[in-house]
Amino acid sequence: MQAGYGRLTQRHLRGRVSNVRVQAAGSSYGTLFRVTTFGESHGKGVGCVVDGVPPRLPISEEEIQLELDRRKPGQSIITTPRKEEDIAEILSGVADGVTLGSPIAVLVRNKDQRSGDYSEMSVAYRPSHADATYDFKYGIRAVAGGGRSSARETIGRVAAGAIAKKLLKVVGNTEILAYVSDVMDIGSEVDHATFTLADVESNIVRCPDQAAAAKMIDGADPEPTAAGSWSMAPYVDTAQVRTRTNRSGGVQGGLSNGEDIVIKVAFKPTSTIGIKQKTVTREGQETDLRARGRHDPCVVPRAVPMVESMVALVLADQLLQHYAQCELLPRAGGAVGVDSKVLKQFART
Repeated sequence: MQAGYGRLTQRHLRGRVSNVRVQAAGSSYGTLFRVTTFGESHGKGVGCVVDGVPPRLPISEEEIQLELDRRKPGQSIITTPRKEEDIAEILSGVADGVTLGSPIAVLVRNKDQRSGDYSEMSVAYRPSHADATYDFKYGIRAVAGGGRSSARETIGRVAAGAIAKKLLKVVGNTEILAYVSDVMDIGSEVDHATFTLADVESNIVRCPDQAAAAKMIDGADPEPTAAGSWSMAPYVDTAQVRTRTNRSGGVQGGLSNGEDIVIKVAFKPTSTIGIKQKTVTREGQETDLRARGRHDPCVVPRAVPMVESMVALVLADQLLQHYAQCELLPRAGGAVGVDSKVLKQFART
């Protein structure tokens, strides 16, 4: 099964017909282990459908709940005060505590919605949020809670991640740990070989360096401050809605906003070097290796066209998906076809 795929014959603006292979825009990802998240922040619920999970994998609602409890709101003074229990319900794909090999649906019902808090946002876009980009792309948006641009969309990702973690643990004895390394100008020192989940969970900022964590907590302020305003991109009223700055790098909520898309890519130093290094053979015997041959002493000059090509490939794919999904039905005002903002947006990038 290939969830989210289909074939669509679309007539282009010049009357040509072509076949476009469409993938659900942004809500589905993965090839064999495939995840689709669903739901809006102030809708009835959020969750995920996970397809491709092998049969006979032990999994329970309690195991998924452990991960959801780590991300649920209202945990401390530095998290959102929204009160949600985020109780996981497995709707399908599991029987008697083991997977069936069929799609697994997990639902979390929303309980603490206050849609009235968003009345002003029905007419004004929040700077650096996805309000504007959703409107530009789809011609409509869920105002209450930000819809799918809310952090509640990540509930489906965490629930699916709990299943993926269990699979990796059972098959390969693999553990995945993440932690907060820096907050503003406060950094941490963590030994990746020794830190544990208990170390991460020992404080509200989830930094295993206790000294750094204490500074991060002291520096946290639950009240609105100017600290977060650096990344804000206020909108200005021109012939085309634009941001006054481009500190979001041209992307907000996973959607391009019409500004230049700015991408920074880091490369580690070249691995193949002419210095003797300790290594092992295929049989596991320790040996010394001095690499020979012709190799890049620095990869970044030749990486430039490679990065450009990857960006072009992704944008071309997104362009086709946008035409296929978002330009078939009339927008407000009766226009059908490619919106002028979209053409300008892709021309700028």
